[in-house]
Amino acid sequence: MSVMKRYVLRLFISLKYITANVVDRNNGRIVVTASTIEHSVKGSLKCGRSCNAKAASVVGEVLAMRLKVEGLDQGQGQGIHVNVNNEVEKKGFKNRTKVWAIVNALKNNGVKLILDDNDENSSRPS
Repeated sequence: MSVMKRYVLRLFISLKYITANVVDRNNGRIVVTASTIEHSVKGSLKCGRSCNAKAASVVGEVLAMRLKVEGLDQGQGQGIHVNVNNEVEKKGFKNRTKVWAIVNALKNNGVKLILDDNDENSSRPS
């Protein structure tokens, strides 16, 4: 019997911006989002021309707060699924610290994450 992955974390990382979305797979809608594009987040950062792991961590913290406001920090009991290895492969190995910064910020703020990796430590920064 397979586990239904209702809520999934999706990341978009460019040279200038970081965006994190939690998607409800039942209806394909974004339920919560946070990004360095937002004026309130951008104002608190000193990214300059590129966003770093500190900016990714802030995005993760903002996403965690918004999940708590929506009552989804536990993913309605099922947790929020994230495949870190898949996200690192899509974003490129050089962005792995940003991916892990978002994941760790969510965990540190009490969000129930379910890591769907086969080998959890293969892309973890040392």
